[in-house]
Amino acid sequence: MKKMNIKQTVIVLTAVLTCASAQAEDVVSDKSIGMELARDIANETIMACRKDGYHIGVVVVDRSGLMRAALRDDLASRFTLDIAERKANMTVMAWTDSGVFRSARPEMQVLNNIDGLMVLDGGIKIVAGGYNIGAVGVSGAPGGDKDAACARKALDKLADRIEFAID
Repeated sequence: MKKMNIKQTVIVLTAVLTCASAQAEDVVSDKSIGMELARDIANETIMACRKDGYHIGVVVVDRSGLMRAALRDDLASRFTLDIAERKANMTVMAWTDSGVFRSARPEMQVLNNIDGLMVLDGGIKIVAGGYNIGAVGVSGAPGGDKDAACARKALDKLADRIEFAID
């Protein structure tokens, strides 16, 4: 087998890179949660926790971690919104529920030192049509497992709407 010289190598690499860049998209579109669905998930999460006697804050973020909706129940601490957002962001970063991530990687508590992230139970991913479209973070119930349960109840209640949100 004959070795290529530098000139031949450059020609081959140029051809490969030209083909690769020709296939790259100049405009990227993604599937992400809309404001109305985010608002309704936040509201249903508040209502689910109220039924259990908990006053919480809830934040829904899109797939990039940008806040789409935030609600704080009347008697919830003002800090619940910040904690809820950080739990939702952790879920987006890991693309798994924050409690699952925490259980699988307990040594990753160091991520709590990164602005905007918190490795605690209470962040749940939102999936529609197989796409990760966002996450919901909850804070204020007596335990992250209870925070997560309220979010899951809301997502279950809106499951049909969420599943058909992506066309």
